[in-house]
Amino acid sequence: MPTEDSLFSRRDIMRLSALLTASGALPFLRARAARAQDPDEPVRIGYLPITDATPLLVAHGRGFFEAEGLKVEKPVMFRGWSQIVEAFLAGQVNVVHLLSPITVWARYGSQTPAKVVAWNHTSGSALTAANDIGSVADLGGKTVAIPYWYSIHNVVLQRLLRENGLKPVTSGTPAADEVALSLMSPADMVPALAAGQIAGYIVAEPFNAAAEINGIGKVLRFTGDVWRDHACCLVFMHEDHLTNRPEWSQKVVNAMVKAQLWTRDNRAETAQLLSSADAQKYTPHSPEILARVLTPSEADIQGYVESGAIRHPDWRDRRIDFQPYPFPSYTEELVRMLKDTQVAGERGFLDALEPGFVAGDLVDDSFVRKALEGIGGLPAFGLAEGWTRQEVIEA
Repeated sequence: MPTEDSLFSRRDIMRLSALLTASGALPFLRARAARAQDPDEPVRIGYLPITDATPLLVAHGRGFFEAEGLKVEKPVMFRGWSQIVEAFLAGQVNVVHLLSPITVWARYGSQTPAKVVAWNHTSGSALTAANDIGSVADLGGKTVAIPYWYSIHNVVLQRLLRENGLKPVTSGTPAADEVALSLMSPADMVPALAAGQIAGYIVAEPFNAAAEINGIGKVLRFTGDVWRDHACCLVFMHEDHLTNRPEWSQKVVNAMVKAQLWTRDNRAETAQLLSSADAQKYTPHSPEILARVLTPSEADIQGYVESGAIRHPDWRDRRIDFQPYPFPSYTEELVRMLKDTQVAGERGFLDALEPGFVAGDLVDDSFVRKALEGIGGLPAFGLAEGWTRQEVIEA
């Protein structure tokens, strides 16, 4: 029987599908436009309780927004993507993290006047499977859960399946060379795997770590070991704020960038800050589960290399890492891969998108560049100088 959360997830998916159309978004955009615009409007963060939200929560918890001279309210936790998108469209929150494919859908499927200003993190997701599954090829004829059609999880999973001779299907009983994709809320994935209802799932942390610690499943592949240093969630802000409140917008991005830098150097403290044990209670996750994600030991990493969960140890993937610069090559490759990814519902807008145009139109990197220049540039994050890179994808 579906749980309340999974029923909510289905409603959430239907709601988001309706929201991210031009007609569905319009009433909320009008409601936001009709509200009196306060020139001193505080930072209002909307987030989901996953590690993807880390920089925004750290910026709040460690006082980085206040250090920039900003007023900030306590971040608002939402249960689903439709809730956070609706609140953002209506102006109830003004800084959010969204799955990178959702930002593409929002701007070009519903004409949402908002832009990506930075990456929230890199990697941070995995394909987790039942303990008796030895490889991706063993998923043939079985069902794998994904959190949303427009997610990096769906994009990377379908690439993995094709590389292993399997076909993703979105309905019906899968044949031996097919894998059925099932939409499921992250909170439902661990118990569904434990009950044998699915053979695996691909999702953001810490739900992969939760399966490991509870002995329910194992990590089959890390997404960052398939697409090197890929982005997952991005920081999304209203375009009129970027245009009409540039100083405010710059300070928001400054705080988020400094929070990422702090997190890289304070991973154990970050796990505690984000956990249910902290007074802020940003997430319901235990310090143990979050530490598994944020502070993997060398022994853990070696174990993943031996199991095949990590096939590119030379990439030095940290399970989840943090750097804010939105490389254009990533956006371009994301658009190309989305065109080859099966998604349910309206996808006509994808066919008309040109990758280079999207990289320049969806993303405004001026604020994050300035923020980075103020703390030593990309080398502060262990990256080479320059604002370009080559995407590496090896399933």
